[in-house]
This record gives sequence, C-alpha cells and structure tokens, in this order.
Amino acid sequence: MRVAVAGCCHGELDKIYETLALAERRGPGPVDLLLCCGDFQAVRNEADLRCMAVPPKYRHMQTFYRYYSGEKKAPVLTIFIGGNHEASNHLQELPYGGWVAPNIYYLGLAGVVKYRGVRIGGISGIFKSHDYRKGHFECPPYNSSTIRSIYHVRNIEVYKLKQLKQPIDIFLSHDWPRSIYHYGNKKQLLKTKSFFRQEVENNTLGSPAASELLEHLKPTYWFSAHLHVKFAALMQHQVKDKGQIAKATKFLALDKCLPHRDFLQVLEIEHDPNAPDYLEYDIEWLTILRATNDLINVTGHLWNMPENNGLHTRWDYSATEEAMKEVLEKLNHDLKVPCNFSITAACYDPSKPQTQIQLVHRINPQTTEFCAQLGITDINVRLQKAKEEHHFSGEYEEQDGVESNDSGEDRSEYNTDTSALSSFNPDEIMLDEEDEDEDSIVSAHSDMNTPSVEPSSDQASDFSESFSDVRILPSSMLVSSDDTLGSPVGREGKPGEAAESGNGEDLTKVPSKRLSDEHEPEQRKKIKRRNQAIYAVVDDDEDDDAA
Repeated sequence: MRVAVAGCCHGELDKIYETLALAERRGPGPVDLLLCCGDFQAVRNEADLRCMAVPPKYRHMQTFYRYYSGEKKAPVLTIFIGGNHEASNHLQELPYGGWVAPNIYYLGLAGVVKYRGVRIGGISGIFKSHDYRKGHFECPPYNSSTIRSIYHVRNIEVYKLKQLKQPIDIFLSHDWPRSIYHYGNKKQLLKTKSFFRQEVENNTLGSPAASELLEHLKPTYWFSAHLHVKFAALMQHQVKDKGQIAKATKFLALDKCLPHRDFLQVLEIEHDPNAPDYLEYDIEWLTILRATNDLINVTGHLWNMPENNGLHTRWDYSATEEAMKEVLEKLNHDLKVPCNFSITAACYDPSKPQTQIQLVHRINPQTTEFCAQLGITDINVRLQKAKEEHHFSGEYEEQDGVESNDSGEDRSEYNTDTSALSSFNPDEIMLDEEDEDEDSIVSAHSDMNTPSVEPSSDQASDFSESFSDVRILPSSMLVSSDDTLGSPVGREGKPGEAAESGNGEDLTKVPSKRLSDEHEPEQRKKIKRRNQAIYAVVDDDEDDDAA
C-alpha cells in the first residue's frame, strides 16, 4: 500500500492534504495512509492555543479546527504522534490514543495499532532527562513549567514498548534516536546543518530513550521529525543469537511543512492483502497495557521501572498467549477501533472569537469506553482523584521551581546524558516568520515534478528504492563508505555493513537542492529566534520551543 509520511505539521493540515492530492494525480495511485511525526497541533479553540508551548504572539489557529468541527473530513486515514508543539490539554484526554477528528487518529503517549496488516507503533513527545523518571502528574491548567513537562517522554512508556516481542513494521518518534546519524550520509547532514557538528561528534544529538527502543524493537521503518531536515539512514542490527535473521531499519527524518522544504514522502509498504482495511487495535499492546496498569504513576516523584534485581516481585510484563486470549475475550474477539469520535470542547468560530474561553481538565468518553472495555485506569481520572484527595494544586506550584533549575535531581539513567544540543540553531524561527505563498504549495512543498529515476541493477536495494517514489532524494539517502568508516560500532550494529547497500553512489545525476542556507548563518538577516538550542543541557524558559 502507498503510505505518506509527514514531518512537523504545525497545524497545516490543508496544505498537507493538498500536496497529497497532487501526489495522487502524478503518482501511480491513491495514498492509503498518512503518518505524521509530531507537532501536529490539534487545536480546537482558543483555550487549546494557550496550552501550546510557544510565545503567545505565535499561537495561530491554523486549520485543524475545520476537521474537528466536521466542516472538512480528512481525505485519507491519518495517524499521528505528539511532539513538543501541541495542544497538550487536547491530547491529554487520549493517553491511550483515540480519534481527534473523523479519520484522524492519535496514537497516545505510546501505542501500537494495525492497518491492513501493517503494525504501526509510536511514542509521543521529546526526551528530557530531568522529567524522564517522573509520573504523568501534569493536568490543566498548566503553569510555566508543566506546559513543557507535559510532553516530555517518561520511562513508563518506554518500558511498556520494550515489552513488545512481535515484529514492528513502522515506528514513529518526534525526536531522532541518538546515534542514528552515524548510519547515513553524515557529511551531507553537517553540510546542511553545520551547527549539529559538536553533538554529532560527541554522540549526544537525539534521544537516548528512542535509541534504546530502536535497538529493542528493530522495526523495518522508523520515521522522525523535530530537527527540521530531511535525513535517511540504514541501520544494520547485530545478530545476538545464532540462527537469527539479521534485521535492518530504514530511518527517515523529514522537514517541517513549509514551502521549499522536504516535509513529505510517499513510499510503498508491503501489507497483507487479506487484512481488513480499517484501523485495528494490536492485541499484544492491549495485553501489555492491561498488565502494566498497576504501574501508573500520577506524581512528580522520580521512580524506576521494575527490573530483575531482586527488588521486584515482577519485572516481565510481556504478553503471554494466555493473557492475549483473555484480552481477546474481553473484546469479544473484535479488534476494530470503533469510530466513536465525539466533540468534547467548543470549536473555534472565526466570526465569534472567544479569547477568554475556559480551560477544563476533561475526561474523554473515548478513553472512558476504552478503559472500561479493557479493564484499565484512565490516567486523567486518577489525576483528578489524586488532586481532590491530596490537594495536589499546591504541589504543582512547587514543581515550577524544581523543573526550571533541575537542581538536586539525578539527571538520567543514561550515561553521559546531556539532553543533547547546546549550539546555536539558526533554523529555529517562529512558525509565521517564513513567507508561505499559497501558489507555491504544489511545486515547493514536494518538488513532485521531478521525474523518478530507477536505480541500476547493481545499485538497487530496498533501502534506496523505498524513499524515491515522490521525488528524487538528496544524497543523504545513501550511506557512503567514507562517512561511516569512522563511525562507532556499538550495540546498534556495524555501520560499515550499511555502506554496501548503495555502493556509495548517488541514484541520480541531478544535483541536490539546497534546502536552505542554515549552514551560512553569517549571511542571514538577524531575526528574533524562538530559542538558542534544540535541546539544552540546562532548561530555560524557551528551552523546549525548539523544532
């Protein structure tokens, strides 16, 4: 089936769907599925805008509300994860996933679903070491600290995903897995984004938690966004036991939705022709959710996941055949995701703006139905109950100081963790500071008029063919031997093996288009930046406004 992948959406649903329509007219057939890698911005009204971690003057309604209200309907099934620019109060209603609009499905804090037999997993948010070991303690109304910590990845979600044993076809994360840049054209990446150099050389760019998941899950495809650059890599995983088949992950990161940016890619994914053409729950994932229900934590205290160290009576929460059968019986052997979307908040009306609309911590009926059917706890119900019983409102205020200075806390379970970038990022300007010419959507967004070029037989590989059906990709799609010889060989695999897949040669003779002039910051005009870093060692007020 034909699957489209988008980078940072930033609420530009109309433009993304328009570009998809063009791809269908010029391509071999219709697109069956759209995957969005975060910064989706499912903003329903003015209250949602206030829950988005960007300065007030850069909060724009964009176009999602039209799909939420029913004025428009997504022309293709759309699945997305959360990033670090989201209407966090809206997504918080659906911790286990759910419909944010008809035909638009959110995967939740972490989740796995199936479509046409293709198994799709994902994790929302970005990694920050000082929040990683906390519970999901945030709830509306957010303060200056929790409006950011709400979208920081937690160890409980990574732990749940690491219980998966069955193969994953596609995995989505907003930030990149750390070390993935060693398995692609590193020279081209640093030419385009020269300010990544120090972090790449120190191997501190990206999420160590995502890297851990990459090593464990070994999905066929992994898609990311966040760093606003198109980059591909092929990671060969090491075989730990004799008799195992060596696996490889095809990684692709995409840019943000703006003219002249590589934000969209369409590719062919193998699927089961006998599988249903509707969204299904994944039985292994549901079983893990049920097994780990007692691990739910709604406090801001640091905690560690169970492990086999003599301190925990149980540390293995993987799904057994018997447990999966029990869950199937609870669901009456029906794994179809119900189309039970309902409007839970007032929808934005351009003719009647309501700047003072009340912000409410809502219980979403989709989550209520899902939890009741599976027999698990709605995190938001637990939060509300804890707040009533223990008067957590005062504790939330105390968190404000703790979060901002990161003092006195064990930073992370990961060695040499810095939460990555400390260098200047000239690409980080406000969302509306780049001109967006409506007439340029077609040609600029995807460069779809570029002819497709088939690789010669000696160059052909699944890796290079997979990402070349919409536009000719830059040379970053190929792993060149001179870029990987000096790469570290660690747990992830042997970078040198990946170099053989493309023979280090470009698939086309067409020169790569320069995406922007970020690598020449001295020539750029001075504009007010959203922040000075994508990640920072010490968070400040603008820390998480990156990418």
